[in-house]
Amino acid sequence: MMTDSQPVFNELPPLSLYIHTPWCIKKCPYCDFNSHAATSNKLPEREYLNALVNDFKQDALWIKDRPIQTIFIGGGTPSILSAEFYHQLFVKLGSIADLTMCKEITLEANPNTIEQDKFIQYRQVGINRLSIGIQSFNPHHLEKLGRAHSANEAKAAIEIAEHAGFNSFNLDLMHGLPGQTLEESMQDLETAIQYNPKHLSWYQLTIEPNTVFYSQPPLLPVEDTLANIQEHGKKILASSGFEQYEISAYSQQQPDYRCAHNLNYWKFGDYIGIGAGAHGKITVARNSATNGSIIRTNKTRLPLDYINAFSDDKTNGRKIQTIKQLEYPLEFLMNALRLNEGFTAALFTTRTGLAYSTIEDQIDLLIKDELMLKEGSKIFTSELGARFLNSVLGRFL
Repeated sequence: MMTDSQPVFNELPPLSLYIHTPWCIKKCPYCDFNSHAATSNKLPEREYLNALVNDFKQDALWIKDRPIQTIFIGGGTPSILSAEFYHQLFVKLGSIADLTMCKEITLEANPNTIEQDKFIQYRQVGINRLSIGIQSFNPHHLEKLGRAHSANEAKAAIEIAEHAGFNSFNLDLMHGLPGQTLEESMQDLETAIQYNPKHLSWYQLTIEPNTVFYSQPPLLPVEDTLANIQEHGKKILASSGFEQYEISAYSQQQPDYRCAHNLNYWKFGDYIGIGAGAHGKITVARNSATNGSIIRTNKTRLPLDYINAFSDDKTNGRKIQTIKQLEYPLEFLMNALRLNEGFTAALFTTRTGLAYSTIEDQIDLLIKDELMLKEGSKIFTSELGARFLNSVLGRFL
């Protein structure tokens, strides 16, 4: 499958920026993200801002003059921080790199009343897309999930987001919740659709290591119920004008409402990751000494450790790993095959620096096995292949 040729990056991928906020009001029992319950009402905003800027300065050395095209602020709970914090951050980052071409700035927000009050201010400082963590509109399920908001607060948050001028916002919903029935799951979905969001993230609850649910497993719906939820939910979404473009992402059938930042991930684009526990992926331009390479960055996880590590120009808070060339195809496909539209041979070559012939024989075998399809220039999984995606990816190990 592999060749001995060296990767050549004739053009570099689009570049995004991920900013991680590590604090939450409280830690949810299903959450395995790098999030930490805030221990006081006053967070170290000034210190964290300084650390983020120093962190960005270091990574910016890799990107030269490439503009940042999208920004995603995730967590944790980014809406726990003030709008002024983000205003100052954007100003300082804009003095280091080009943010003028940034077309999408998304902030993850919780719908509790305290954080709703900031929505208008977030819009005023340049954030133009919200991702609101609803998870469920059912009071019983919100309690089981340990959420800090009520069903009424969730509904009010959506209305406030619209009033604040967010024409594009995502609602985050989970299904397959402890004790959830098909009817309850569909009611959550139908309630969300009533608010006419342009984008929905609708995905099944999974039990992850290092969570409360992992050590104290809840009783989840049986497989038949989970399958029925998926089948009925997709029909409701399609009939309501939502197009599934990724495993758990649905948008109104206008491409502008797809999440541009996540699309860059899935198309194996580049992104800088700053903040406690943030990851990044950067293609390093070729020069006289090398044809180029792909690196991953990883930042220290604990908030106070991160603040101390990036209090100045020290680099001890950052780890850098060069991805092995043998891993490029799998790394690319793990992302690209999440998309319903898949990828093209040209995109594979542009993003990995490798010829399509590197994976062509294996793709042909998967097509023969009816796990993948090829229509025109697009290569993607079949319905069967999507169901057994891990098995498809296993062919490229």
